[in-house]
Amino acid sequence: MTSREAYIALNMVDEIGPVRVRALQDRFGTPEAILSASRHELLQVEGVGEEVARNVTGWRETVDLDGELARIEKAGVRVVTRDDPDYPRNLREIYDPPLVLYVRGVLQEDGEPHAIGVVGSRRTSLYGQEMSRKLAYQLARVGVTVVSGLARGIDTAAHKGALQAKGRTVAVIGCGIDQMYPPENKELADEIVAKGGAVVTEFPFGVKPDRQNFPMRNRIISGWSLGVVVVEANLKSGALITAKQAGEQGREVFAVPGRADSILSRGANKLIKDGAKLTEDVEDVLGEFEYLRLGQPVAAKETGGVRSAVKLTELEEKVMAVVGNEEVAIDEIIRASGLTSAAVSATLLGLEMKRLIKQLPGKQYARNPALAS
Repeated sequence: MTSREAYIALNMVDEIGPVRVRALQDRFGTPEAILSASRHELLQVEGVGEEVARNVTGWRETVDLDGELARIEKAGVRVVTRDDPDYPRNLREIYDPPLVLYVRGVLQEDGEPHAIGVVGSRRTSLYGQEMSRKLAYQLARVGVTVVSGLARGIDTAAHKGALQAKGRTVAVIGCGIDQMYPPENKELADEIVAKGGAVVTEFPFGVKPDRQNFPMRNRIISGWSLGVVVVEANLKSGALITAKQAGEQGREVFAVPGRADSILSRGANKLIKDGAKLTEDVEDVLGEFEYLRLGQPVAAKETGGVRSAVKLTELEEKVMAVVGNEEVAIDEIIRASGLTSAAVSATLLGLEMKRLIKQLPGKQYARNPALAS
């Protein structure tokens, strides 16, 4: 038996978990040695009682290791352990890092140190979806890996924003890699993998999505990341659990403010009251991690005094001709550009995603001074 196979088996043993395995490995040295230990030897380890000792010594009766290895091979999935160099570097540092990660796609060879989590509620508003997509787009544009949970709502918008920026995103799911949840996001998961990202879980094949699995999934999202951005969340949202875990793991916590009268914003607004960094733009995140400006776009084209790395559409050029270094109201942009309100709103969002303009309070806009020539 290889160490990898032993880790896979241990991950399938009931009531053992990463923390106990670490204690056992400190005592026995290797995962293979743990599975070969006697009941008496196991009981000498602090935190190991009769049930755990019985589960470990009887693992061959409860764990179908050969079947699991066959499923892994058939699915073309890679299993990464804590002994592998591309096991996420930040995740390795938490109190209870997963024993194994089932990976569809690829992990970065350097352990993916530059990652930010973007999470929020499944039930969300258009505002929340737009903010999630915008922040993920901006993070991906500067080379940051966007980590989220592939759930409906905010998570879906975050993954799509990163893909739109042609950046990297990782989806951490709370079920077996063969049990895609939610089912409507299967195509999104396939796109993430096809475009250089990864879909990841610690759960073996066949494990169904279950309420108790998601807090476990959430600790991976926060542990993988340098910080977590909560975009929109009610007071019962699992995103608040992710934020709590992030704080316990020593990660930065960011929150996007929402309407005071919206139930969908109460969780994020409470996080801000409790000390999370109020986040309106990617600069609020990058300001905490200046070294994350890895892939800052190189100026390639000059458009009305603003240097852009991307080609502007005709509508974007019309709007950029109106927006200057001083703030201008959206009503004035509509009037001066001659475009419809819907066209201007959509174009402004696109320009924000390209980091050419910034939205200011009161629906005012100005060019991003960081990209001015």
